Amino acid sequence: MSDGVWLVVGVQAAGKSTVADLLARQFDRGVHLRGGQFFRWAVSGWTHPWDQDKEEARRLLNLRYRLSALVATEYCEAGFTTIVQDSIFGEDVVTWLQAVTVRPRHLVVLRPRVAVVLDRDLARQRQHGKVAYRSGETDAHQLDTLLATTPPVGLWLDTSTQAPAETVQSILERRSEATVDSII
Repeated sequence: MSDGVWLVVGVQAAGKSTVADLLARQFDRGVHLRGGQFFRWAVSGWTHPWDQDKEEARRLLNLRYRLSALVATEYCEAGFTTIVQDSIFGEDVVTWLQAVTVRPRHLVVLRPRVAVVLDRDLARQRQHGKVAYRSGETDAHQLDTLLATTPPVGLWLDTSTQAPAETVQSILERRSEATVDSII
């Protein structure tokens, strides 16, 4: 039996990938779906929000969100608890959750302090060569400001001092706070 769809959001380097993967592994039938994969599959022609053509970037971002909500719904209907991680902010979170037709739906917002995010990003660069914040693109402060525009629903966690396993434990212990079916 599925425990529905879980959306895990936060800024880059907030720990979404690690937490979403660990959370998915807590279920007998768990799926970890990375929302960013939907743009990576386009081998050419994808426009990003920081690119010049803002209208096209918005259209493709909406496509990315619709696809991940649809795939999450399909996995859940097949009996899998589906954990989706993505950088979704503001009203887009509500729109995404409304696009998921199965129940229950959960929202987890990871919001470590910006200084912690920047430290984590630097550690990722050193360890894996993975860079979240590049010059000329959106920075951690801008994304945190965008995240703050997300409606205050679901479970919001300051994970600044938590290890990923501790965050997952908090999520599971507070799962009722993450459920958004009666709100959205």
